[in-house]
Amino acid sequence: MAREQAVKARKERNAALVEAMLLAAMADGSVSQREMQTLLARVLERPEFEGTQSGELNLLVETSAVRLAEARNLEEVLSSLRRRLPDHKNRMLAFGLAAAVALADQRATRSELGLLKTFQAALGISEDEVAQIIDVIEQGGSLSEALGEPLERLFAEVMVLVLAADGQLKEAEARAMVESFAADPLFQNVSPERAQGFVSESVAALATDGLPQRLHVLAHGLATHSQRVKAYQLATKIAHASGRTSTAEQRILDLLQATFGLADDEVARLDQQG
Repeated sequence: MAREQAVKARKERNAALVEAMLLAAMADGSVSQREMQTLLARVLERPEFEGTQSGELNLLVETSAVRLAEARNLEEVLSSLRRRLPDHKNRMLAFGLAAAVALADQRATRSELGLLKTFQAALGISEDEVAQIIDVIEQGGSLSEALGEPLERLFAEVMVLVLAADGQLKEAEARAMVESFAADPLFQNVSPERAQGFVSESVAALATDGLPQRLHVLAHGLATHSQRVKAYQLATKIAHASGRTSTAEQRILDLLQATFGLADDEVARLDQQG
Protein backbone atom coordinates (compact mmCIF):
# COMPACT_ATOMS: atom_id res chain seq x y z
CA MET A 1 0.00 0.00 0.00
CA ALA A 2 2.78 2.44 0.94
CA ARG A 3 4.58 1.72 -2.34
CA GLU A 4 1.39 2.28 -4.32
CA GLN A 5 0.85 5.61 -2.60
CA ALA A 6 4.45 6.62 -3.31
CA VAL A 7 4.11 5.73 -6.99
CA LYS A 8 0.86 7.67 -7.19
CA ALA A 9 2.45 10.72 -5.53
CA ARG A 10 5.37 10.59 -7.98
CA LYS A 11 3.04 10.42 -10.97
CA GLU A 12 0.92 13.30 -9.69
CA ARG A 13 4.00 15.42 -9.02
CA ASN A 14 5.45 14.78 -12.47
CA ALA A 15 2.11 15.51 -14.15
CA ALA A 16 1.93 18.81 -12.27
CA LEU A 17 5.45 19.74 -13.40
CA VAL A 18 4.59 19.00 -17.03
CA GLU A 19 1.36 21.01 -16.76
CA ALA A 20 3.31 24.00 -15.45
CA MET A 21 5.58 23.84 -18.51
CA LEU A 22 2.67 23.41 -20.90
CA LEU A 23 0.89 26.41 -19.39
CA ALA A 24 3.97 28.53 -20.01
CA ALA A 25 4.26 27.23 -23.57
CA MET A 26 0.60 28.00 -24.31
CA ALA A 27 0.48 31.36 -22.53
CA ASP A 28 0.72 33.42 -25.73
CA GLY A 29 -1.70 31.22 -27.65
CA SER A 30 0.83 29.16 -29.58
CA VAL A 31 3.48 26.57 -28.78
CA SER A 32 6.73 27.00 -30.70
CA GLN A 33 8.97 24.12 -31.66
CA ARG A 34 11.70 25.67 -29.53
CA GLU A 35 9.42 25.71 -26.49
CA MET A 36 8.50 22.05 -26.95
CA GLN A 37 12.16 21.11 -27.37
CA THR A 38 12.97 22.97 -24.16
CA LEU A 39 10.15 21.20 -22.34
CA LEU A 40 11.47 17.79 -23.34
CA ALA A 41 15.09 18.71 -22.61
CA ARG A 42 14.25 19.98 -19.12
CA VAL A 43 12.25 16.85 -18.38
CA LEU A 44 15.13 14.61 -19.44
CA GLU A 45 17.65 16.44 -17.24
CA ARG A 46 15.59 16.16 -14.08
CA PRO A 47 16.01 13.14 -11.75
CA GLU A 48 12.28 13.32 -10.96
CA PHE A 49 11.58 11.86 -14.41
CA GLU A 50 14.37 9.28 -14.38
CA GLY A 51 13.19 5.95 -15.76
CA THR A 52 10.30 7.49 -17.71
CA GLN A 53 10.17 5.94 -21.19
CA SER A 54 9.55 8.07 -24.28
CA GLY A 55 6.11 6.56 -24.77
CA GLU A 56 5.19 7.33 -21.16
CA LEU A 57 6.45 10.88 -21.55
CA ASN A 58 4.40 11.46 -24.71
CA LEU A 59 1.31 10.13 -22.94
CA LEU A 60 2.03 12.34 -19.93
CA VAL A 61 2.25 15.43 -22.14
CA GLU A 62 -0.95 14.53 -23.99
CA THR A 63 -2.84 13.79 -20.77
CA SER A 64 -1.63 17.03 -19.22
CA ALA A 65 -2.74 19.01 -22.26
CA VAL A 66 -6.22 17.47 -22.01
CA ARG A 67 -6.40 18.25 -18.29
CA LEU A 68 -5.51 21.89 -18.93
CA ALA A 69 -8.04 22.15 -21.75
CA GLU A 70 -10.79 20.80 -19.50
CA ALA A 71 -10.02 23.12 -16.57
CA ARG A 72 -12.67 25.75 -15.94
CA ASN A 73 -10.20 28.53 -15.19
CA LEU A 74 -6.60 29.26 -14.26
CA GLU A 75 -7.31 29.31 -10.53
CA GLU A 76 -8.56 25.73 -10.73
CA VAL A 77 -5.28 24.73 -12.38
CA LEU A 78 -3.18 26.59 -9.82
CA SER A 79 -5.12 25.03 -6.96
CA SER A 80 -4.46 21.60 -8.45
CA LEU A 81 -0.75 22.38 -8.79
CA ARG A 82 -0.54 23.44 -5.15
CA ARG A 83 -2.25 20.23 -4.05
CA ARG A 84 0.08 17.99 -6.05
CA LEU A 85 3.19 20.01 -5.19
CA PRO A 86 2.90 20.41 -1.41
CA ASP A 87 6.56 21.14 -0.66
CA HIS A 88 8.40 24.32 -1.53
CA LYS A 89 11.23 22.70 -3.45
CA ASN A 90 8.88 21.14 -5.99
CA ARG A 91 7.00 24.42 -6.30
CA MET A 92 10.28 26.16 -7.06
CA LEU A 93 11.03 23.45 -9.60
CA ALA A 94 7.63 23.95 -11.26
CA PHE A 95 8.28 27.68 -11.52
CA GLY A 96 11.78 27.07 -12.88
CA LEU A 97 10.57 24.64 -15.52
CA ALA A 98 7.82 27.03 -16.57
CA ALA A 99 10.28 29.92 -16.75
CA ALA A 100 12.70 27.85 -18.85
CA VAL A 101 9.94 27.19 -21.38
CA ALA A 102 8.76 30.81 -21.37
CA LEU A 103 12.31 32.02 -22.02
CA ALA A 104 13.08 29.34 -24.61
CA ASP A 105 12.73 31.84 -27.48
CA GLN A 106 15.23 34.15 -25.74
CA ARG A 107 12.43 36.59 -24.95
CA ALA A 108 9.20 36.08 -23.07
CA THR A 109 5.98 37.65 -24.31
CA ARG A 110 3.85 39.84 -22.07
CA SER A 111 1.43 36.94 -21.63
CA GLU A 112 4.23 34.59 -20.60
CA LEU A 113 5.66 37.11 -18.13
CA GLY A 114 2.20 37.65 -16.69
CA LEU A 115 1.75 33.92 -16.22
CA LEU A 116 5.12 33.62 -14.47
CA LYS A 117 4.10 36.39 -12.05
CA THR A 118 0.87 34.51 -11.39
CA PHE A 119 2.84 31.30 -10.81
CA GLN A 120 5.16 33.11 -8.44
CA ALA A 121 2.30 34.40 -6.32
CA ALA A 122 0.32 31.15 -6.39
CA LEU A 123 3.29 28.94 -5.47
CA GLY A 124 4.84 31.28 -2.91
CA ILE A 125 8.16 31.86 -4.69
CA SER A 126 10.16 34.80 -3.30
CA GLU A 127 11.70 37.56 -5.42
CA ASP A 128 15.19 36.34 -4.52
CA GLU A 129 14.32 32.80 -5.58
CA VAL A 130 12.86 34.08 -8.86
CA ALA A 131 16.00 36.11 -9.56
CA GLN A 132 18.22 33.10 -8.86
CA ILE A 133 16.19 30.81 -11.11
CA ILE A 134 16.01 33.30 -13.98
CA ASP A 135 19.75 33.97 -13.73
CA VAL A 136 20.54 30.26 -14.05
CA ILE A 137 18.19 29.88 -17.03
CA GLU A 138 19.58 32.93 -18.85
CA GLN A 139 23.11 31.58 -18.41
CA GLY A 140 22.05 28.24 -19.89
CA GLY A 141 22.63 26.37 -16.65
CA SER A 142 20.83 23.45 -15.07
CA LEU A 143 18.01 24.14 -12.65
CA SER A 144 19.90 22.00 -10.17
CA GLU A 145 22.16 25.01 -9.65
CA ALA A 146 19.20 27.03 -8.38
CA LEU A 147 17.43 24.20 -6.59
CA GLY A 148 20.40 22.45 -5.03
CA GLU A 149 19.71 20.79 -1.70
CA PRO A 150 21.57 22.17 1.34
CA LEU A 151 24.58 19.96 1.95
CA GLU A 152 23.43 19.29 5.50
CA ARG A 153 20.15 17.96 4.13
CA LEU A 154 21.98 15.54 1.83
CA PHE A 155 24.26 14.34 4.63
CA ALA A 156 21.17 13.75 6.77
CA GLU A 157 19.58 11.75 3.95
CA VAL A 158 22.58 9.42 3.80
CA MET A 159 22.02 8.57 7.45
CA VAL A 160 18.29 8.12 6.89
CA LEU A 161 18.99 5.61 4.11
CA VAL A 162 20.86 3.43 6.59
CA LEU A 163 18.24 3.92 9.30
CA ALA A 164 15.51 2.79 6.91
CA ALA A 165 17.51 -0.06 5.37
CA ASP A 166 15.98 -2.97 7.27
CA GLY A 167 12.58 -1.45 7.89
CA GLN A 168 12.99 -0.97 11.63
CA LEU A 169 14.31 1.94 13.64
CA LYS A 170 16.87 0.80 16.21
CA GLU A 171 17.28 2.95 19.30
CA ALA A 172 21.08 2.90 19.09
CA GLU A 173 21.02 4.04 15.47
CA ALA A 174 18.56 6.82 16.18
CA ARG A 175 20.75 7.95 19.08
CA ALA A 176 23.83 7.94 16.82
CA MET A 177 22.03 10.15 14.34
CA VAL A 178 20.97 12.61 17.04
CA GLU A 179 24.57 12.68 18.31
CA SER A 180 25.81 13.47 14.81
CA PHE A 181 23.46 16.42 14.57
CA ALA A 182 24.45 17.64 18.03
CA ALA A 183 28.20 17.10 17.98
CA ASP A 184 29.41 17.09 14.37
CA PRO A 185 30.71 20.53 13.27
CA LEU A 186 29.03 19.84 9.95
CA PHE A 187 25.64 20.52 11.55
CA GLN A 188 26.66 23.36 13.86
CA ASN A 189 24.38 25.85 12.11
CA VAL A 190 21.42 23.47 11.97
CA SER A 191 18.76 23.96 14.65
CA PRO A 192 17.02 20.92 16.17
CA GLU A 193 13.84 21.90 14.34
CA ARG A 194 15.65 22.13 11.01
CA ALA A 195 17.38 18.82 11.67
CA GLN A 196 14.01 17.18 12.24
CA GLY A 197 12.85 18.76 9.01
CA PHE A 198 15.80 17.26 7.16
CA VAL A 199 14.90 13.81 8.48
CA SER A 200 11.22 14.17 7.59
CA GLU A 201 12.05 15.44 4.10
CA SER A 202 14.50 12.59 3.55
CA VAL A 203 11.98 9.96 4.60
CA ALA A 204 9.33 11.49 2.33
CA ALA A 205 11.73 11.72 -0.62
CA LEU A 206 12.75 8.08 -0.22
CA ALA A 207 9.12 6.97 -0.08
CA THR A 208 8.11 9.05 -3.09
CA ASP A 209 11.13 8.69 -5.38
CA GLY A 210 12.61 5.34 -4.41
CA LEU A 211 16.20 4.42 -3.56
CA PRO A 212 17.77 4.52 -7.08
CA GLN A 213 16.62 8.07 -7.70
CA ARG A 214 17.69 9.29 -4.27
CA LEU A 215 21.16 7.83 -4.85
CA HIS A 216 21.22 9.71 -8.15
CA VAL A 217 20.36 12.95 -6.34
CA LEU A 218 23.03 12.31 -3.70
CA ALA A 219 25.64 11.67 -6.40
CA HIS A 220 24.86 15.02 -8.00
CA GLY A 221 24.57 16.98 -4.77
CA LEU A 222 27.66 15.57 -3.05
CA ALA A 223 30.05 16.20 -5.89
CA THR A 224 33.47 16.47 -4.23
CA HIS A 225 35.50 13.57 -2.92
CA SER A 226 35.69 15.01 0.59
CA GLN A 227 31.90 15.40 0.73
CA ARG A 228 31.41 11.81 -0.37
CA VAL A 229 33.91 10.51 2.16
CA LYS A 230 32.14 12.45 4.90
CA ALA A 231 28.76 11.11 3.80
CA TYR A 232 29.99 7.52 3.83
CA GLN A 233 31.56 8.08 7.25
CA LEU A 234 28.21 9.27 8.63
CA ALA A 235 26.51 6.24 7.10
CA THR A 236 28.96 3.80 8.71
CA LYS A 237 28.47 5.45 12.09
CA ILE A 238 24.75 4.71 11.89
CA ALA A 239 25.27 1.18 10.56
CA HIS A 240 27.72 0.28 13.35
CA ALA A 241 25.78 1.98 16.15
CA SER A 242 23.96 -1.17 17.25
CA GLY A 243 27.18 -3.19 17.27
CA ARG A 244 26.25 -5.28 14.26
CA THR A 245 25.64 -4.22 10.68
CA SER A 246 22.65 -5.98 9.15
CA THR A 247 22.62 -7.39 5.64
CA ALA A 248 20.25 -4.64 4.50
CA GLU A 249 22.47 -1.94 6.01
CA GLN A 250 25.56 -3.42 4.37
CA ARG A 251 23.74 -3.34 1.04
CA ILE A 252 23.14 0.40 1.50
CA LEU A 253 26.80 0.93 2.37
CA ASP A 254 27.82 -1.00 -0.76
CA LEU A 255 25.46 1.09 -2.89
CA LEU A 256 26.84 4.30 -1.37
CA GLN A 257 30.39 3.16 -2.08
CA ALA A 258 29.51 2.47 -5.71
CA THR A 259 27.52 5.71 -6.05
CA PHE A 260 30.33 7.82 -4.61
CA GLY A 261 33.13 5.94 -6.37
CA LEU A 262 35.07 5.19 -3.19
CA ALA A 263 37.99 2.76 -3.28
CA ASP A 264 37.89 -0.47 -1.27
CA ASP A 265 40.86 0.47 0.91
CA GLU A 266 39.30 3.84 1.65
CA VAL A 267 36.03 2.20 2.62
CA ALA A 268 37.86 -0.33 4.81
CA ARG A 269 39.51 2.53 6.70
CA LEU A 270 36.20 4.36 7.16
CA ASP A 271 34.51 1.14 8.31
CA GLN A 272 37.15 0.73 11.00
CA GLN A 273 36.66 4.32 12.13
CA GLY A 274 32.89 3.86 12.20
